[in-house]
Amino acid sequence: MPPTTAPDALPTRISTAILNLLLPHHRTTDQAPASAERFPQQLRQIADFVRDDAPVTFTLPGFPCKSPNPAKVLGHLPDQGERLSLSFLNTLCTEIGRIHPPGARVIICSDGHAFGDLIRVPDEHIDAYADELRTLIDQLGLTRLSVFDLRDVFGDLPHDTKRAHLHKSYAPTLDALRAEVRADGNTLALYRGITRFLVEDTADWTGTRSALQRECRQRAYGVIQRSRAWGDLIADHHPRSVRLSIHPQPIGALKFGIRLLDAPDAWTTPWHSTALRRTDGTWTLMPRSRAAQLGRLIECDGRPSHFEQG
Repeated sequence: MPPTTAPDALPTRISTAILNLLLPHHRTTDQAPASAERFPQQLRQIADFVRDDAPVTFTLPGFPCKSPNPAKVLGHLPDQGERLSLSFLNTLCTEIGRIHPPGARVIICSDGHAFGDLIRVPDEHIDAYADELRTLIDQLGLTRLSVFDLRDVFGDLPHDTKRAHLHKSYAPTLDALRAEVRADGNTLALYRGITRFLVEDTADWTGTRSALQRECRQRAYGVIQRSRAWGDLIADHHPRSVRLSIHPQPIGALKFGIRLLDAPDAWTTPWHSTALRRTDGTWTLMPRSRAAQLGRLIECDGRPSHFEQG
């Protein structure tokens, strides 16, 4: 008798091919490139969708709101950085469709309201940002994307009430988080990265630099608590999804870090920066103040969009 193919051979092969599409965009601080086999959690999750002949569902916490620092961004609404990032994610889903005909979809889990009070961004700006994301997805025909935020969970409750419900139900204790930061290098890197963003995003501080850093270190713990809570809420609402992250992740972690656009370091995101189109047509992200030195401002639909060299 001819040899038979193992029942799981095809889903495994397809899930490996899908993960190989993601690997060039892996956001990590690890230096060496990794093969798909080093991501067993993601391979298992993708294979489950393949067996069911269903679209692979990814959840991506991120796209919270623009930084409140005008030296970094062009305003409080999405601009070219978000347009390029959303288009990239939709294209990635389309490419997956060539390997797995049902394709894939990405649920953008916009997390601005989870910690808006801690990052000092008005809730109305966060609402406007998420609403504009939905508008861009519709205008650009990005049919593989959707947006999920706290309004989808708690409706029209006051924002502080939503945050209180989220924190009470899901957030780790401060003592447990402090212990993790002391014991785990990746959590410490995340804590330091968020502290740095909070310091950079504070544009109107009148005290000393050391006092600002102390205050931001305290707020960073709260941001991580709420981010963890948001992640656990997403897992409850989208239990089968493959979890992506905009933060760098180690090889083989439960979350797959994904880089949306080229940037000088692994932490830069479109909502903490401005897009610059280089003379060769490629794009990168950098603070608005730096981009303004290198290029001229371009508007889109009557609003500042990005900078362009040449």
